[in-house]
Parts: sequence; structure tokens; C-alpha cells
Amino acid sequence: MQEAIKIEHISKEYKLGQIGGGTLTGDLQSAWAKLRKKEDPNSKIGSVQVHSGEKFLALDDLSFSVKKGERVGIIGHNGAGKSTLLKLLSRVTAPTSGEISFSGRIASMLEVGTGFHPELTGRENVFMNGAILGMNKREIRDKFDAIVKFAEMERFIDTPVKRYSSGMYVKLAFSVAAHLDSEIMIMDEVLAVGDMKFQQKCLGKMSEVSKNQGRTVLYVSHNMNTIRQLCDRCIVLNHGKLQFDGEVEEAIDIYMDNVKSYNVFTDLRQIKRNDNLGELIQFDSFELLNGNINIGTDEAVKARLVVDAKESIDNVHLRINLKSQDGTPLAMYYLYDKMTVHEGKQSIDISIETNGLAPGAYSLDLVLNETNEFGTERLLDVVRKSVGFNINAVLGFNGNMEWLPQYWGHYSGKIDLI
Repeated sequence: MQEAIKIEHISKEYKLGQIGGGTLTGDLQSAWAKLRKKEDPNSKIGSVQVHSGEKFLALDDLSFSVKKGERVGIIGHNGAGKSTLLKLLSRVTAPTSGEISFSGRIASMLEVGTGFHPELTGRENVFMNGAILGMNKREIRDKFDAIVKFAEMERFIDTPVKRYSSGMYVKLAFSVAAHLDSEIMIMDEVLAVGDMKFQQKCLGKMSEVSKNQGRTVLYVSHNMNTIRQLCDRCIVLNHGKLQFDGEVEEAIDIYMDNVKSYNVFTDLRQIKRNDNLGELIQFDSFELLNGNINIGTDEAVKARLVVDAKESIDNVHLRINLKSQDGTPLAMYYLYDKMTVHEGKQSIDISIETNGLAPGAYSLDLVLNETNEFGTERLLDVVRKSVGFNINAVLGFNGNMEWLPQYWGHYSGKIDLI
């Protein structure tokens, strides 16, 4: 299959602390302050001043290719190099070393309303964006009605875009990129602004243009569910390097491992609480009594919770929320027996059934609340996503077939004949 994009040994190096504040006025202010050895007036309050001349490799010897019609997700932690890569591909900036080659025109959306002029109307911006992408006025006019209809902007198309909300911006900007004749679509977290209905509409459109029109899609997002829905391949970047390139679920697992790893024993005392949580009673520690964070599909998760109370409290309930590692809520476990927690430290040993959970990584939210005589609950302490475990398949699970959570979910149930 023909290659749409080929990246060979790309590196991008920045010099930190150099002039480059975004405006000439800001740069002059920063330079004048630097000459007088004063604090930079354009730096953020509390930020660490970086010494001039320090070098930072945003991308480090990166190589991969994308074939025509592929839908490739690019994921990684903040600062991994995702946006820098897309800027290079969109030719916003040039690489320090290496080569990038393309086959076809590129439509890029690196932020909401990229390329829109705020003083122009939506109609005028559609024609301007089309011209930037190399289309003539007739081609744009032929697709104009479809662009406006998809964006649901019929009433506002002749309004200056400076009056648009961020959601209206992204609707029109996406619609332009999706309908104009570009062979490659590059998108950076643009769907995070739109509403849920429009997000699904956009994902469907990107799948359609990729499958039916042979367009290549590169999509950066921190939302793993949209990566699952859209992409048939995924790249993981880690500190500017290519860590993984391949199957989507494996890429997400690697990314989530980079974000968070769990331990058999976790000290919960130093975790920051919100509001007044943890003042009367707080979670002290969590320990997996299984002895390992890897739990078989035929095992229960056995754990010891230690709580520390400043005074005795009656009618305490324990709740545990189970989430997939990308943060999707899956289940809630509730200890209906009321506990009396005495002053000082106290251990609570629990067992959580996991029969039917698909193999994968899971996190737990730990919640303590108190119920008074009127049935009103008071939240006492909450610890989110600091503890967790892995479920590993054992022989016989689901007939030994590969489990695909992106299609079937995270729970496997059994059907009995009646």
C-alpha cells in the first residue's frame, strides 16, 4: 500500500529560556528585563526561571511511516512530543534534523479554530481555509452547503467568528477539514471541545472518509475511548522517543503503564484530599493480600485497608468504585454492614469477586461515609485511582478466545438455559 507519510530520523531541539514569547512587544519586554537582571514580566507567577541556552529534545530520532487510508492514534503523557510532531507534519515548524515526506495535501487542526480570522464571518473563513488548502472557489462552493449542514451552523454562518463559542469554532473548523479535498487529516485533541453528540458525529465522519475516500487520519487525544473508536493503529511517544507502534489496545496498556503503576502495598497518608475529607478518619494504607498485583480471572481480590480515626465513629460504610485504567467507571462494591471505627488505627480485610472481569488493568476509588439516624450520608474520606491491580486470563477463560474490551466491554457474563 502506498505511503502517505514517511518520517525518517526526525529530531526537534529547542533552546530553553530564549526569546520567543509570541509577540514582538513581549519579546522586547523580556529582553529588557534580562539586560537589567530583573524578573521576566511575561513569565508565569511561581514559574522556575530557565537558564538561557539549555537544550531540550522534544523529539529524539523518531522514525515511522503511515500508509494511505490508515487511521493512526498518537498518545503519550504531557510533554511526550505529540503536539511537536503534529506541528512538524503540518509544517508549522521545521525539524532540527531528519526528513519528512508526504503524498497528498494536508488539512490540519492543531487547536480550535486554527486558521480562522476572528473578524471574518463563518462563510468567509470557509472560503479562506479552502484556498489555503489549495482548492479553487468553485470546488469550495460545491461543498459549502454540506460543510455548513454538518457543522449545524446554518443560522450563524454569516456571523463574525469572534462571536462564536469554542464549540461553534470546533464544529465549523472540523467540518471544513473533513469536507475539503485533502488526502491527510491531522487533528490534535480538537474533539475535546465539542459536545458528546458532535464528537460521535465527527468520529463517524473520520471513519467514513478514511474507509470510503482513502484519506489518512492522524489523531492525538488523551481520551482513550475515542482512540479505540477511531484508530486501527496507535503510536506511543515517551519523552520524544517512539516507545510503541502497533495494535491499539496494546498501545493503550503501555500508555497507561507509563501514567500509573500500582504496588502490592500503598501508603495513602500523603495523598492530597479535597475540602475537609480525611480530617476525622482517613485511609492509612492499602495492601493486596494476594501478594501480587496480578490476579487470575478465577481469583478474588483480597485486600487489607487500614484506616486511622481521630475519634470513634458509628455507622461507617465502605464503598469501592472499580474503573478501567483509562478512568471509565465499571462497577461499585458496597459494604452494607455498618462499622464502628474506634479511635486510632484499625484494619479492614475485604474480598472482592472479579469473576467475569476481562483481562486488563483496573483502578479502585476508596470511599468512606457515615450514615446518621435519618439516613443522611456524610462523606468522610475519598482516595481516587491510587490503588489497583491487573487481571490475567487463566486457562479456560471465555473459551480461551482473545478478549476485546473496545468491542465487548470489560465484563464477561454467562447465559444459562431455563
